[in-house]
Amino acid sequence: MMALDRERAAGAPAEEGGVGALRLLAGPRGGAAEPFAQHRQRLGGPISQVLRGTAPGHLLEAITGSGLRGRGGAGFPAATKLAAALKRGVSGVVVVGNGTETEPAAGKDDLLLRLRPHLVLDGLETVSVATRAERSFLVVPSQAAWRSVTAALDDRPRHGPKVEPVLGPRNFVGGEETALVSWLEGGPARPRYQRQRLLERGWRGRPTLVQNVETLAHLGLVARFGPEWFRTLGTAEEPGTMMVSLSGAVGRPGVYEVPIGIRISSLLEEAGADPAAAALLVGGYFGSWLLPAQVAGAELSRRALAPLGASPGAGVLHLLAAGACGLKEAHLVVDWMARQSAQQCGPCRLGLPALAGAMGDLAQPWARGRDVSDRIWRWSDQVLGRGACRHPDGVVNLIRSTLLAFADELERHRRGHCNGGAPSTLPLPGLG
Repeated sequence: MMALDRERAAGAPAEEGGVGALRLLAGPRGGAAEPFAQHRQRLGGPISQVLRGTAPGHLLEAITGSGLRGRGGAGFPAATKLAAALKRGVSGVVVVGNGTETEPAAGKDDLLLRLRPHLVLDGLETVSVATRAERSFLVVPSQAAWRSVTAALDDRPRHGPKVEPVLGPRNFVGGEETALVSWLEGGPARPRYQRQRLLERGWRGRPTLVQNVETLAHLGLVARFGPEWFRTLGTAEEPGTMMVSLSGAVGRPGVYEVPIGIRISSLLEEAGADPAAAALLVGGYFGSWLLPAQVAGAELSRRALAPLGASPGAGVLHLLAAGACGLKEAHLVVDWMARQSAQQCGPCRLGLPALAGAMGDLAQPWARGRDVSDRIWRWSDQVLGRGACRHPDGVVNLIRSTLLAFADELERHRRGHCNGGAPSTLPLPGLG
């Protein structure tokens, strides 16, 4: 298999794309989806040819060897779920491609589904064939993505179970795996209370494997070209490329594909970042703020960002403009996130609205700022780890990072002053 991998890798996608080689975004330029004939020719044939000569165990070996981690935010090894399905020998598996992308600052999954739908479908087919899946869903974030995927399915021969494209929920927690399965069953897109994993009991009681669509796209390429090829970009611990959604104080906002481990400053320079920007939000609305001195030497990887209390998450970066108040910006996010909760547990029903209110107080210059920040720390302790899902913990992480990163601004607020007067550029519904 390794010799075959090296032979296949000779035709693997690799294009220079500014800050790094392109894999997922390699191919034709422009805003139209790549047709199946062009996709097949560019990558050396249909994925079905590869899968016919590859046993599930060998496929699992390749994915494990690649070191591919999930690109949906948590960063778990992509082979873990597949290995669990193969080890259990379960039948009637349901495979779900998760492209809900419910965070307003994110756009990578939507772009991938609109421009390179066949890469995602290759990955979905790979997992479906390996697990002998009975049903397959591909959840998309927009009507444009749905049209692209539907056209792509009509354009390619069918192998494995029929893929059912579904327009996903738009509430923030709707992208959580159990919430998504509930949505696919016709219920509300809310996280479930359940002790059993989805591979034990998922869609309508059947074993269900959920993978992010960017993860699936990488997975299909690993099946084609092998783990050694995949590891030629990225770091030894976190191989490959990742797609980054970049917004805020940059001249060229949008989605970038970069090697993991790239210097964040190189990406920001490529995007035309304002050199006087105040801070960088890394990891989206569950993420952490980095100040300019921290960004200067930081690399975009989990290992490099962990000592700074940050993580790339699902690749969402937002650059805070000079003249913007980090406390006010964070309050806008926390308030929105509190209203996006599932309202199923105490931390969501009571804790997050209380924290949002306190953050609103903190965002206004007044004399009791220190008292409010002490209250926020205390309340966040009472919320952390007690929710029915990760939503409260993610919001608490953002709140605590805000208090630490903008301590100087907090002191100015306590004295009745604020340095921030610039309008918000946060991608949030209802703003701008």
